Amino acid sequence: MNIFQRKEVMQGLDSFVTNQIEVFYKPVETYWQPSDILPDASDLDGFVQRVRELQAKAKELPYDLLAVLIGDTITEEALPTYESHLFSLEGMNDNADENPWRQWSRMWTAEENRHGDLLNRYLYLSGRVNMKAMEQSVQHLISDGFDIQTANDPYRTFVYTSFQEVATQISHRRVGTLSKQAGDDTLARICALIAADEARHARMYQGFVEKIFTEDPSEMMIAFADMMKKKIIMPAHFLREVEGLKGSVYEHFSDAAQRIGVYTAQDYIDILTQISRKWNLETVTSLTSEAEKARDFILKLPVRLARVAERLQTPSLEYQFSWIR
Repeated sequence: MNIFQRKEVMQGLDSFVTNQIEVFYKPVETYWQPSDILPDASDLDGFVQRVRELQAKAKELPYDLLAVLIGDTITEEALPTYESHLFSLEGMNDNADENPWRQWSRMWTAEENRHGDLLNRYLYLSGRVNMKAMEQSVQHLISDGFDIQTANDPYRTFVYTSFQEVATQISHRRVGTLSKQAGDDTLARICALIAADEARHARMYQGFVEKIFTEDPSEMMIAFADMMKKKIIMPAHFLREVEGLKGSVYEHFSDAAQRIGVYTAQDYIDILTQISRKWNLETVTSLTSEAEKARDFILKLPVRLARVAERLQTPSLEYQFSWIR
């Protein structure tokens, strides 16, 4: 990995990033905020009635669905970890406020911050969650950090985020769909709003990678292949409860998502196929022999993963999460 080359490429994309900010971000005043969706506590009589209605609908949410929703919320709440990682990347770590990459990462963080706020308040009002247990999991996840195996390489990080933002969008969208089927239209609306943000963020990250492919195709291809060899792990892979070891709850959370079809092994394959097409992998030129081998690996990977997915069995037993009353 040529650090100096990466830094030069990143700095050379400053004007591109500035343009992307103008395309993908709007003035703060035009965005939704959590207070737009949830009951207004300043209207005491109306607030009590709306909370009762919210709780009546939340009561019908299936156990696995609620578990996935809480896990998604904890993931969103660990935002400080993700921002600090972005600021460590080559080309984004020069501490210059005017650096377009840093401006973009701050704006991304500001948008994402609303997600955890909104979901947290919904769960608090729902009356179904042991909030202290959930809050302890949030604190653990932030203090434990995460290791997405990208080091401070922007190429690998943007492959990760291009993939992960789509996965997050799928998860929120499907939780919303299942919530609507269970009769909770408030949660369905919440998830739809968050999913729309995640989809837009995914397009922006994918645009970064697409642009890097034009500037440094071989290194970008090798970085892509390396991340797929390591496997894309979700940012909550260290998820735990108060007395659990680091990562001890993540598998149970993933099993719940797989059981109800919120995020599955097939989704992983579909995302890989989608972003490979987005970046026109088959037509990328000027590759080194190592990069050609990397492309060949990526293009053959979906078929290999499909064979593995066919053999996977998801445990049917529901884990008893401390978060759920």
